[in-house]
Amino acid sequence: MLKGLFARGRAALDASALFGRAAAEVGALPPATTDPVTEALRTERLGLILGKRAEWADLPNYEQAFATAVRAVDERFAFVPEGTVSLALTTYDEPGQPEVDCETEPFLLARHTVTNEEFQRFVDSRAYEQPELWPEEVWPHLIDFKDISGAHGPRYWSQGRHDRRLARHPVVGICYYEAAAYAQWAGFRLPSEAQWQMAASWRIRSAAHTYRRYPWGDGMEFDRCNIWLSGHGQTLPVDACPRGAAPNGALQLVGNVWEWTHSDFHAADREGRMVFGNSVMKSIRGGAFDTYFAWQATAAFRTGLESLARVHNVGFRCAMKLLAH
Repeated sequence: MLKGLFARGRAALDASALFGRAAAEVGALPPATTDPVTEALRTERLGLILGKRAEWADLPNYEQAFATAVRAVDERFAFVPEGTVSLALTTYDEPGQPEVDCETEPFLLARHTVTNEEFQRFVDSRAYEQPELWPEEVWPHLIDFKDISGAHGPRYWSQGRHDRRLARHPVVGICYYEAAAYAQWAGFRLPSEAQWQMAASWRIRSAAHTYRRYPWGDGMEFDRCNIWLSGHGQTLPVDACPRGAAPNGALQLVGNVWEWTHSDFHAADREGRMVFGNSVMKSIRGGAFDTYFAWQATAAFRTGLESLARVHNVGFRCAMKLLAH
């Protein structure tokens, strides 16, 4: 589907092209280097490599790194066509509720949420100590963005390390700002709420006016996702439940973990009162492994969470704009 925008290749990021095959394995990365292109490739900051083309084009190893990044992004991201979404203005999902219609342009969305092993590279790069990745108003809170041992990292990690048994599970215990900082560090961004819903509902702009309640269709099937009634009781690896994928191959848009978006959350309850939190509320979407009510795990259901919350069932995935020739 991306043909013409990215050269289609089946190989994932081939770090072995520059570092040897062991370099692509978690825990076996080569030492850090001062060369920005090599360092970006080493830490798999693919969006950064693509976005720095004008600035880094004259560096001797850039073209090879650019081609590698293009292949990897093509493998890891899915094309979402232009479409239309109707965002509910309330916290409940019922017919006839007030809505606002939004148009979305084509973009790329990660096929799965960011994993613990991917977030480990962000932590290892000392990103928590790089002020340019964090809004100034958040700096006083960085001291709280620590794991159970007091080291910088997601809430449920220890000594700045993730549980290797959960390497391929979505990272959780991170607030909105940690998710946004990771996306920026990697050269991507978080999707907007409308973009996320477009990817999940697949309401593409066409005469057919199609709409899906779930990424796979209109009926809930518990074996296509991971919510409470699916019976797993915990997060699953990010490539689990492949039958629940959206038409473009994006996985787990419903279930496993709620996903941060960069959109502020504005909605009213059944009495018409606006929902507020102690800090800025951000929209989270999709439901999680412990979502009990299936009607909350749909493409259209909206809810929000305080932006500084670091909870056990919220992760995120990255998005990026289409690459221009």
